[in-house]
Amino acid sequence: MGAVAVILKVMPESTDVDLEALKAAIREKIPGISDIRDEPIGFGLVALKVATVIQDEEGATDGIESKFLEIPGVDRAEITDLSRMI
Repeated sequence: MGAVAVILKVMPESTDVDLEALKAAIREKIPGISDIRDEPIGFGLVALKVATVIQDEEGATDGIESKFLEIPGVDRAEITDLSRMI
């Protein structure tokens, strides 16, 4: 077993969600976050691209997505990139 670098696209519930507060909540609730960047979508909506490292275990990717859904203000989270770390 090794480590896996994961990039997730996190969509806020609406344009009214305070992105700085959402970033702080993500850093607090999800261990191993290495970077969070804004990605403008359109019409004032901004997604967050979140980079983290998780252990390469069965079901780990499903688990990380579900952890994001537990954070208030998050509408959905989906993995956009996944790569094993050497």
